[in-house]
Amino acid sequence: MNHRYRLGPQRVVPSIKPMIRPLAAAAFVFALAACTDSHLKPEPHDSLSRADIRQHASAATPLPPLSSTIPLEISVPQSNPNLQDLQDDFDLFSWQSFIAVNWPGGSDGNPKPGSTFGANDATVWENWKESRDIFLPGGATPPPWGQDPPPPDVCKGMGNGVLNLTQVGKTPNVLDESGEPFETGPLIDQNGQYVRFAIMTNQDMFNTIVSDGLYSKAGQQKFGKPANFAQPAGSKNTGAIMIKSSWKVMGGKDQASRFHTIQALVYTNPGEHEGVQASCKLQTVGLVGLHIAHKTAGEPQWVWSTFEHVDNVPVKGEPLNQANYSFYNRNCSGTCAVNEPPARPWNPNNPHTTPSQIMREVALTASTKSLNARYQALLQQTYPGTVWANYQLISTQWPTNAKNPTDPTGNPAPSFLANATLETYIQGKVPQASSSCMACHNNATMTNGLTSDFTYLLQRAQ
Repeated sequence: MNHRYRLGPQRVVPSIKPMIRPLAAAAFVFALAACTDSHLKPEPHDSLSRADIRQHASAATPLPPLSSTIPLEISVPQSNPNLQDLQDDFDLFSWQSFIAVNWPGGSDGNPKPGSTFGANDATVWENWKESRDIFLPGGATPPPWGQDPPPPDVCKGMGNGVLNLTQVGKTPNVLDESGEPFETGPLIDQNGQYVRFAIMTNQDMFNTIVSDGLYSKAGQQKFGKPANFAQPAGSKNTGAIMIKSSWKVMGGKDQASRFHTIQALVYTNPGEHEGVQASCKLQTVGLVGLHIAHKTAGEPQWVWSTFEHVDNVPVKGEPLNQANYSFYNRNCSGTCAVNEPPARPWNPNNPHTTPSQIMREVALTASTKSLNARYQALLQQTYPGTVWANYQLISTQWPTNAKNPTDPTGNPAPSFLANATLETYIQGKVPQASSSCMACHNNATMTNGLTSDFTYLLQRAQ
């Protein structure tokens, strides 16, 4: 156990089955954990009512001040923490990170001087480097931080968007659909529109990619060793952060005022699906999902935080508590297939596609619900009407034993973690089949076959 996570004598981490080794290269995307979820004991009263959660939240220790500073490490205030204490500490770290990266940001990828949280402005992370700005055709050197290459030709003259949302599947283009063992497929909202995705890196991660030459196949071959995004010993840098986001086009019955929205060049890439033509539109899109992966000094497997909009989906086994969901039709609950990918062929240019019927497979714990309620209440109180009060933490995955000599994933807790908009069709707790951030990304490699430090992003090198 990492020295910072020394457990009290009353709790011992049960043994966890060894991790399945990486799959053959022909099926190289997902090799998920073969361990059970028993090492993190379920909380009692996970079915707490909203009133129970609010009452519990009001009696809790006050939250730290809202800050634009991204936390560098997890704070463990308990002298004898058990596993649930530590999960709570990591969840607090996630919320602090969420606030900081969503602070109003300038073009340099830092918080705007004098800005305050709460406004629906372009955020810090939206001014980081998009993957399409790093891995350029022919392995060209990416422009310096703060400069971007031009948009795709079909998008030129359409105005400026904050992001160029090119992906209709979570994985990068170089990991095409036929290479995905789980055939996850696209996600379609209730307006019949494809959800779009973006992958961003902060400056620390971008600098490492450039300095090590990892932006090209030739550079990776020359580098000749596993990628490593750890900061130098004693560094005061934030550390490498990678953000994956999911967005829906605003329309239909959507209440845009409930979402963080941006103007984006929504580009349909003909390289993603056979027979699809290139197209581009400048559209208003709303944020529906957000992964924050942060490689801290104490967690070499990264800390994986995932958030969603509260209107996304209902939870299996729980009451329907929203009038309208972005990815679930209340009037189709008995006839629509749940959590099934859309039928092929997949074409984002179609004016309407049969909507997905999605539910959350794994409910949030009572402790996470309580923390969400506390942050949502604080945000509403501090910034009445802020869109950011409409987002919730799903959970945080972290290594319980970061230096485990036999398990490079560090015995993740919880064992499984899925965002309903980013791992839509592989939710659940089925060993080797359900989503686990660290178990999956442990198998990531570069184009030269060497390990890429828990990120598939380097596979996009040309």
